[in-house]
Amino acid sequence: MSKKTSYLLGIILTIIIGTFFYWKLCCTCNCNKKEKRNKTVLIPEPKQTILAPFGIKEVNDELLLKMGQGISFDKSNCIVTDSLSKDLNNGIIKLKEYLDANGKKRFNVTGYYNNDEENKSVYPNLGLARANSVKNHMDSVGIPTRLINTFGALNDKVDVNSKNNIYNAVNFHIVDENKANNALKQACEALKAEPLVLYFTSSQVNINLTEVQKEKLSKMYNCIDKLGANVKVTGHTDNTGNPDYNIILGQRRADFAKEYLIQNGIPSNKINTNSEGQEDPIENNATSQGRKKNRRTVITIN
Repeated sequence: MSKKTSYLLGIILTIIIGTFFYWKLCCTCNCNKKEKRNKTVLIPEPKQTILAPFGIKEVNDELLLKMGQGISFDKSNCIVTDSLSKDLNNGIIKLKEYLDANGKKRFNVTGYYNNDEENKSVYPNLGLARANSVKNHMDSVGIPTRLINTFGALNDKVDVNSKNNIYNAVNFHIVDENKANNALKQACEALKAEPLVLYFTSSQVNINLTEVQKEKLSKMYNCIDKLGANVKVTGHTDNTGNPDYNIILGQRRADFAKEYLIQNGIPSNKINTNSEGQEDPIENNATSQGRKKNRRTVITIN
């Protein structure tokens, strides 16, 4: 083979080998890019909050009404977050019609809360505050408050979404009037026997109520609302200072309690106030402990 022929064959072989490796490497790269361009990327749909349906149960736990959307609240709040849905409002209207047609029925509303929430209301717990918020709405559509009993309960299973909305925080149940009234009458008799007493420091005329005191006040409200009871508020002082001034001081303490009762929904015409000043001590004013017991306001029902 001549030298020229060998040279030409070398050139041809180089071209063939170069073409092969170009196709193998670059085409593979381009094909992968093409596959990547055509590959479908699945983006997960955002999760939506589903408002669980809830219903109203009869005395025997049979479902009376079922509504497609529950009532929601903001976390640590007792105000209903949105205007109630058309479906829910229609259900409340049907409930009113049912109660109108069945005069011996009463309606229980139980509000729930969880341990992660802060109670900023005047009620002993956030669940009761939520129940009363719903009761007020029902009153606005014509269901008398005397037909509605409200309760609060801890329930850490209430649903909380990413926006800190609380769902399934209210439970509805219809009960017999006699059963409800008998339990209420017993509670009211207990309040008469053991009134709510608020204690004050020297010259003090307002205080923050404890959870126990708020609970008793809530029961007192039910006695007034359902059984027509009245409230008597009497202010007392120790014997420090002028007796005439102590009458005024005792009245200011009684007026503070009255204002607090009104803020909790008790009508002012149901509240009678007076002051005994230093004239009705329950302990000896000669000791600091005795004077502490005498600086009080007594709230009872009759």
